[in-house]
Amino acid sequence: MSEAPGGPAPKSIDALLEENRAALDRLSPEQAAQALASGGALLVDIRYAALRERDGTIPGALIVERNELEWRLDPQCSHRTAEATSHDLWVIVVCNEGYASSLAAISLRQLGLGRATDLDGGFQAWRAAGLPITPPASA
Repeated sequence: MSEAPGGPAPKSIDALLEENRAALDRLSPEQAAQALASGGALLVDIRYAALRERDGTIPGALIVERNELEWRLDPQCSHRTAEATSHDLWVIVVCNEGYASSLAAISLRQLGLGRATDLDGGFQAWRAAGLPITPPASA
């Protein structure tokens, strides 16, 4: 591939995802559950409302939709959430199946949150592992 005008050579989303995941220590559902239970990690659910309403949520997870993630978790931002206390925060990002969360975790790392990672397989893997969920309100 040739370099695009004014930028790097184009790459596929699969290549970008593979490149980004190589920089992460992705967690299994069991590892994420243990990290959450220990109080050492902040589990952040970035799924959009329709998925949470359909499938439920993970107890103890902070809900921050993807389009607000960087503003809510940047400790230097005036729009941060109360949990965004430092750049040393261990953040585990959860999406539906573990794709968008990898890209989101890399974005958080670019903000200086060097311990950001994601849940391999996302919410669906968490549920398949039989870990606790809060069912949707309509269930």
